[in-house]
Amino acid sequence: MSESITLTDAGLLPEDLLPDVSHLVTEDEQPLDNLPSEKQQRLLTETLYSSWNGASNAQGFLVAANVGLFPSSNQPPIVPDVFLSLDVQVAENWWEKRHRSYFFWDFGKPPEVVIEIVSNREGNETGRKILEYARMRVMYYIIFDPTRQLRGEVLQMYELQGRQYIPMSEQWLTEVELGLCLWEGAYEGKRDVWLRWCDATGNMIPTGAERAEQERSRAEQERSRAEQEREAKETALQRAERLAAQLRALGVEPEV
Repeated sequence: MSESITLTDAGLLPEDLLPDVSHLVTEDEQPLDNLPSEKQQRLLTETLYSSWNGASNAQGFLVAANVGLFPSSNQPPIVPDVFLSLDVQVAENWWEKRHRSYFFWDFGKPPEVVIEIVSNREGNETGRKILEYARMRVMYYIIFDPTRQLRGEVLQMYELQGRQYIPMSEQWLTEVELGLCLWEGAYEGKRDVWLRWCDATGNMIPTGAERAEQERSRAEQERSRAEQEREAKETALQRAERLAAQLRALGVEPEV
């Protein structure tokens, strides 16, 4: 058996012939990221798990931050800031090394979306990475460059066509039924310009906290509406009682 197992090869092999991953470095235990990027990653992952039901006809999804993508067993991984993959399930025994990272032969496909958050010029997002993601056949490649380190647009979106990425003219990812937009606001107490998921109408997918606040606001509006209806009924009843009293004083018995 070849030392390199690709996605196509793995689809033809039984489980006992899948590659040995014991020698692969799936995590280096030395995370070194910055506070803005970490919070942005959490905003992109938490939102989908809190408020998104997944794409139509898709059986589940996985969105993760700083997890290695392994296209084959003899190549080092590439680690995007965030990725989204449809129609996949995380293994029950996910602590086993063969399930702890995103092995293409295990999940059966590459992710649909990868997102890189630029904080310096060391990541080579428009050089090496854009070529590697294209080779992996990742459908959408997103670069979020909030401080314009790359001297381009803050949000750059690419779609794979053939063997290369083409800049997108719109911010809707048709195949995953999600969009991306820039939003200026406060997230977890920090005001900034954030990258957010949105729906087809441009409405942002809410975070768990935003969704809870929306539900609280709707419940409060419903209570207020019910109270107004109750007060209106009481006012109408009081008016009817006063009218009936006036009629009786005139010797007229009001109709019920």
